[in-house]
Amino acid sequence: MADPRFETGRNPSAKELWEAERVLQLHPEQQRTHPSALSADPEKLLHINTYGCVPDFYVDQPFICRGCGKQEIWKARNQKWYYEEAKGHTDAKAVECNSCRTQKKSV
Repeated sequence: MADPRFETGRNPSAKELWEAERVLQLHPEQQRTHPSALSADPEKLLHINTYGCVPDFYVDQPFICRGCGKQEIWKARNQKWYYEEAKGHTDAKAVECNSCRTQKKSV
């Protein structure tokens, strides 16, 4: 099995996509205890000024690229980095694959 630190969510296998979809269908308490779940750090989410809820945890989220239609997985650890370190808003979701983002940056 690949080292989870290097799993990117790019070019996921059908099994990885199926598992990510399955986890999203679980009850939140079951998601929280799933091995792929990462706990959120509330102290690092203080920048979010919203009346809504901030996440308690992150799970892998499959998505379809709006540019090319490719399926990828937005990994829980990438979400944690984006929301907590890059200070992204929790309403933001992955919508473009790595290839489309790279191509857009090079133009």
